[in-house]
Amino acid sequence: MKRVHPEFAYQSRELEGQIEGTLGDPPNKKNYQMMVDALVSEYAGGSGIDDVNLMAFALVDKIRFTDPKGLLREAADYEGDDPAKVFAMAECTGEDGAAMYASMTENHPELARQAIITAFLFKHQQRWEDDDQSLEQLGKNDEGDDEEDEEGMVSDDFTGIFDGEGERE
Repeated sequence: MKRVHPEFAYQSRELEGQIEGTLGDPPNKKNYQMMVDALVSEYAGGSGIDDVNLMAFALVDKIRFTDPKGLLREAADYEGDDPAKVFAMAECTGEDGAAMYASMTENHPELARQAIITAFLFKHQQRWEDDDQSLEQLGKNDEGDDEEDEEGMVSDDFTGIFDGEGERE
């Protein structure tokens, strides 16, 4: 299991939520397909919203990954330095998919790089792991230096004023 940049992990979870939200409960494949077709059409035409998740949403059903190990390595750095390297690790099928991919990579290279990696991580969740951000994990190595000593504590008399238990004079 490989660790990925926290922003990619977040974007992948967000993409999953968008897809599930679009499908609905019970799943409405027709509604989902209309959304995908609209996004593909927008991006293929050279427009579309500058949003990593919407780009990844448009890509997810059309994309094929030719270098999964390379994409996993690239997922360690959210900003990246060479989008063209990532573009060579994937391709889109179909006439509309190929047009969308070409348009995205030409018009929005940085976002397209991030969207490709996000789509990859979404489709291959078993290949990577997210950083554990649970309270238990975050407090694991806490030295307790944020605890106050008795001298700095507020008395019960003072706190009683604010919760209505104290008497007013």
